[in-house]
Amino acid sequence: MNFEYFTAKRIIDSKAYKSSVSAPIIKIGITAIAIGMVVMLIAIATGIGLQQKIRDKVVAFNGHIMISKFGSNNSHESDNSISLQQDFYPEFKVVEGVSHIQAVATKFGIIRTESDFEAVIVKGVGGDYNWDYFQEYLIEGRLPDFSETRNEDVLISKYIANRLNLKLGDTIQTYFMREDINKPPRIIPYKIVGIYNSGFQDFDKTYIITDLKHIQRLNNWDEDQVGHFELFVDDYSQLQKIQEQVYQNTPSEMNTITVEQKFDTIFEWINIFDKNIYGIIGIMILVAGINMITALLVLILERTQMIGILKALGSSNLSIRKIFLYNASYLVVLGLFWGNVIGLGILLAQKYFKLFPLNPDVYYVSEAPVFLSLGYVIALNIGTFVMCMLMLLLPSYIITKISPVKAMRFE
Repeated sequence: MNFEYFTAKRIIDSKAYKSSVSAPIIKIGITAIAIGMVVMLIAIATGIGLQQKIRDKVVAFNGHIMISKFGSNNSHESDNSISLQQDFYPEFKVVEGVSHIQAVATKFGIIRTESDFEAVIVKGVGGDYNWDYFQEYLIEGRLPDFSETRNEDVLISKYIANRLNLKLGDTIQTYFMREDINKPPRIIPYKIVGIYNSGFQDFDKTYIITDLKHIQRLNNWDEDQVGHFELFVDDYSQLQKIQEQVYQNTPSEMNTITVEQKFDTIFEWINIFDKNIYGIIGIMILVAGINMITALLVLILERTQMIGILKALGSSNLSIRKIFLYNASYLVVLGLFWGNVIGLGILLAQKYFKLFPLNPDVYYVSEAPVFLSLGYVIALNIGTFVMCMLMLLLPSYIITKISPVKAMRFE
């Protein structure tokens, strides 16, 4: 083992090697692995980051699982009420993995200003509402507090604020139509206490958030009546399993649906990212492997005389192959090292300085999100190294076909 190692090191360190014909090929091979690693790191980090960011935004407005009455239409307005007197509320203790449950209701409304108007969905929430997701999106003011008596505080999006030329502290007149169209609409003046910007324009232009008690009053509901329940889970990977358990532990007149089922188009789209990531990884490893095969063949061709001498001195084919494979492994590790340095450097710069913006109308985010995990970085490096070395085993077999006599005469 020591013989092969020091021989390989001698090949790597030799001045003849560094100035030889194979030197540019070797550099190309290292560069190919480095570039491949950079591309793979960026593809995984941004792909997973984009999936998680979009998913979190959809969950922020809807929860992971929604419980509503059978027969409720698929509109954004709560048309059937549910009593708060449920075994699963305010804590869903029967099903493990449910971290929070909250009662909400929605109603269609129109914000009217002196010069313009905007149709919105008014989402009523109570003191049990989970503001953790919206805390990240709050850009002005504060989050409203609906835990006490009814108030007129409202949280609106930056999109609506810009659209209607509104600012923090303004009062907005919101109109709600009655079932009897002959009666005038009901008007509630809301005071803007906070402005959020999730970057998910489909939701930002739709939702304003206010006190649940207003929706109950508008619908002539009792204090213990709500539109539906929203559940949050600890482990998103167990969402489907938890949803099935939740369904089994709710009354027969109630239906449960996951956020993936409600917004299937969005989640089908982001699931395509997985296929793109796997495709990029496969292509990059293939390109890096081909470049390393080329480099190894050139190195073997250039060292044909040395191979003949080693064989004449009694070295086996296996030991000589090890010399070149050790050399190749060093080059692969060198390429991986520089690929990690450059790739992680770019990702960290994007994570903290937001260098590369995205069109929120297309990607639902304003900048490329980055997800970094030591686990996938290590797995990617080990996988790339192993795949490259496996691809080099076959070309190294050519050493067994070299004749010592012909090799020593080789020019």
